[in-house]
Amino acid sequence: MPVFLSDEQDREVDAEDLVALVQHVVRERSVPQDMEVSVLLVDRDTMSALNAQHMGKEGPTDVLAFPIDEPGESAPAGPAILGDVVLCPAVAAEQAAGLGRTEHEELRLLTVHGILHLLGMDHAEPEDEREMFGLTDELLASYATSSGSGS
Repeated sequence: MPVFLSDEQDREVDAEDLVALVQHVVRERSVPQDMEVSVLLVDRDTMSALNAQHMGKEGPTDVLAFPIDEPGESAPAGPAILGDVVLCPAVAAEQAAGLGRTEHEELRLLTVHGILHLLGMDHAEPEDEREMFGLTDELLASYATSSGSGS
């Protein structure tokens, strides 16, 4: 599966690991292998602007997901694009400190969270939240096992 990562911020991030994680998640969720995913790492100002424009909220957030095509529903002759996941490593670092996780662990969690949003999951209702966060934990655990990396 093609995964495109663009790093437009100044924090050091293990981009290769995030790309491998995206590939793991889409494989585990049986997403067609010809679908593309983009991951964009941005600074606080860029995330604030995106959050205001698309969510109507002020200030930066940790992750935004922009679904494009649903798996199996894109035109045969055209590109199949699952969507874009936008991450703000600076916000992830702040959250991680308060949650007892490393910045990289938080970025992994947010990456999986964003991909699940691209796949149509949400956490608006308590039952949906339990399902989404449970699946996030399962995917992170299976990735750690398959990659031989626990953090």
